[in-house]
Amino acid sequence: MLSVASQVRYFPTAIIRIEELISFKGAQYPKSVILYAVYFYVRFPISYRDLEEIMAERGVDLDHATLNRWVEKYAGAIAEEAHRRKTPTGRSWRMDETYVKVKGEWTYLYRAIDKEGKTLDFMLSERRDEAAATAFFVKAIGNNGWPDKVVIDKSGSNTVGLFNMNCLLVMCGWCWLITVRRTKYLNNIIEQDHRFIKKLTRPMQTFKSLNSASATLAGIEVAHMIRKGQFDQSEQSGFVQFAALAG
Repeated sequence: MLSVASQVRYFPTAIIRIEELISFKGAQYPKSVILYAVYFYVRFPISYRDLEEIMAERGVDLDHATLNRWVEKYAGAIAEEAHRRKTPTGRSWRMDETYVKVKGEWTYLYRAIDKEGKTLDFMLSERRDEAAATAFFVKAIGNNGWPDKVVIDKSGSNTVGLFNMNCLLVMCGWCWLITVRRTKYLNNIIEQDHRFIKKLTRPMQTFKSLNSASATLAGIEVAHMIRKGQFDQSEQSGFVQFAALAG
């Protein structure tokens, strides 16, 4: 088995050299090895056991628990940076939620894209209710600005969540409101977009904790954004773009 120091040459090293954004201080393995493992897991439909075997083939002896810790620690932080660096998105939104199992129970992944299919935001919630929908819209607006229009299905909680956003606009003295369209067929684009997420989560089976699920799904969303060309380095490989978000 190769030493940790010698393993770095077996992994892509074309990481954009900018100010360190996410700390890798104290990590036993080189940054490029960690990022390669995390990216591979959130980009392709594999399990931790599969990834453990793949890393072993490249001379890196890891157990699946270490891989899980890396995803939990770094994927969410990279997703936060992705929100700051993604190219501008449109102001006509499509919003919906899909289902993910955590500890054997269904949880709700709230997602929004613009009419061109660019990812706007995402949030995992244990509940599907007014509070969760409102929290999602607060998060999405905080990261993307106010939309002109939001298309949803006939979900009552999502409708009330948008009503709460419009109430906030009125309270702040704005003279316009978000247009809300409750039309299921117009939301086909986001329902199709869910498929990429479901394809990757299927071999993962059920998540063991909400934190693990949130971090993993955040990483998957970033990989999906890279596929869509939502970053300025879209001519570079997916791994290079992912690694650049870590600094």
